[in-house]
Amino acid sequence: MKILRTDSFRRVYKKLPEKIKSQAQKALQLLVANLSHPSLRTKKIKSRENIWEARVTKDYWFSFEIRGDAYILRRVSKHNEVLRRP
Repeated sequence: MKILRTDSFRRVYKKLPEKIKSQAQKALQLLVANLSHPSLRTKKIKSRENIWEARVTKDYWFSFEIRGDAYILRRVSKHNEVLRRP
């Protein structure tokens, strides 16, 4: 699987603290290796068709879509923000 990033993901990602960026990169590597890795706590977002969420840290999560052979990253933020606007 490959990773694609939306413009909105890129904008928000740039503003993240460096420590969170580093942890996000590790989470994305895990996502590519194993969608079901326990530390990601990956699950489908209720009320959204084909939009998923996965954990970066206790507080930060990211949302993504699965299309063909790609994960399309939509948002990375505090968990409640990801759920509010995936």
